[in-house]
Amino acid sequence: MQEDLNSQQVQEFSHLELLARQVVEGFITGLHKSPFHGFSVEFAEHRLYNTGESTKHIDWKLFGRTEKLFTKRYEEETNLRCQIVIDNSSSMYFPEIKKPSLEHMNKISFSVYSAAALIYLLKKQRDAVGLSIFSDTVELQTQARSSGVHQKLLFHELENLLTNIDRPMKRTMAATALHQIAENISKRSLVVIFSDMMDQSENTDELFSAMQHLKHNKHEVILFHVVDKKLEIDFNFENRPYLFVDVETGEKVKVHTNEVKDNYVQAMANYKKELVLRCGQYRIDLVEADVNDGFKQVLLPYLIKRERMH
Repeated sequence: MQEDLNSQQVQEFSHLELLARQVVEGFITGLHKSPFHGFSVEFAEHRLYNTGESTKHIDWKLFGRTEKLFTKRYEEETNLRCQIVIDNSSSMYFPEIKKPSLEHMNKISFSVYSAAALIYLLKKQRDAVGLSIFSDTVELQTQARSSGVHQKLLFHELENLLTNIDRPMKRTMAATALHQIAENISKRSLVVIFSDMMDQSENTDELFSAMQHLKHNKHEVILFHVVDKKLEIDFNFENRPYLFVDVETGEKVKVHTNEVKDNYVQAMANYKKELVLRCGQYRIDLVEADVNDGFKQVLLPYLIKRERMH
């Protein structure tokens, strides 16, 4: 499933990495002005000082700027493994966007930009990262590595998702794919999933069983439930007839929004409630990630989880 890149290709695919850097640096600047600024200082090189340990490695210059005690963190302390998992089924390409950008995103572009930002952070932290992409099958599965060439490969694969606009209909078979992905993550990892969780399995228990499988081998799991809240959750459409098309099956239905809104909103609320309960039961961190609400909702939960794992 994994392709090799020659040196010329590695240099060509740098646009997404630059965008990731822009996202991360903007996020760090915001953290400096927030109650969470302790997370914002040289993630790879520092950690908070623990009372009772040696003061030998305290960074006193940093203390002068922040009035917080940090010690220099060494490479063996940052040996985190992270597996990023992205749902690439057709429903993730909603709403339809001709040219994704940081200002105009659908679910797949939001997931790609978020994943790219996480990879950039992991690189700064000298951590290992792998990438899994699935739809009705597992389309890509790489092992977690920390080399520069490997990270360039991941950016290349993410670039492909952004340019894949005219794609065939692909259903979400998350249950089957997540079982397969779980089998291939051998060492304890932080598993970060980006998905709208619109699975085509007839039995939702299959999907939640797959989620539970990811907790094997003491993996920690964060599920970013990627949605366009305005349209998919609140059903905020104009009061007129629409032709709705199922992007995964091609099925079409023409209805007036007022005729279906109440039932639709209630059904989505019920599903979300079940998702919250099951994730709580399996100790999976669930974050609703609205594509219209920026990247802080992704990067901050990741940093908090990473800090707790160390």
